Amino acid sequence: NGNIGDNFLGDKNSKVVLIEYGDFQCPGCASANSRVKSLTEKYGDDLVFIFRHLPLTSIHPNAKVAAATAEAAGLQGKYWEMHDKLYDNQTAWSGASSRDRADIFRGYASDLKLDLEKFDADVASTAISQKISFDQALFRATGAQQSTPYFTLDGKAVPDETWGNDEQFDTFIRDKLSAAGVKLSEETTDEE
Repeated sequence: NGNIGDNFLGDKNSKVVLIEYGDFQCPGCASANSRVKSLTEKYGDDLVFIFRHLPLTSIHPNAKVAAATAEAAGLQGKYWEMHDKLYDNQTAWSGASSRDRADIFRGYASDLKLDLEKFDADVASTAISQKISFDQALFRATGAQQSTPYFTLDGKAVPDETWGNDEQFDTFIRDKLSAAGVKLSEETTDEE
């Protein structure tokens, strides 16, 4: 049906779902990204991670195009590579003018060996702008205050102080997994 689905890491059928509503131009999201990556690597298929777009365009003028850039890469199978590139290089493009920004993002697409003609068309496409609007609508449905990153674990908001701390975030997820009946392997628990 031409709709672009959620971008996820892990097994879509896993019992525990971590969702982030994020903005590629938000420094807090960039710093949370490495934490989320290590958690998704640690828990593998026991945890599914979904990233949804919440570009705060009033304060982050480049965030929406960045979201479109990630989605366009996703249509060529490189969503997470672009996702990480945007966060890792955030300072390089967050203050860029619209012309420079387009060149920078195109450069990333080229680094990822994307078909640039398709990439350009996709970034500007209605399908992608609808996907971003759809993510924003899903966020509004949570009734939460609009700030990024906003995490939910199994539909419940993760408190800021929890996701802002490696150990607390890990414990929070581990408790949720245990409660869901997931048997955690030895490496994922710290007890002897």
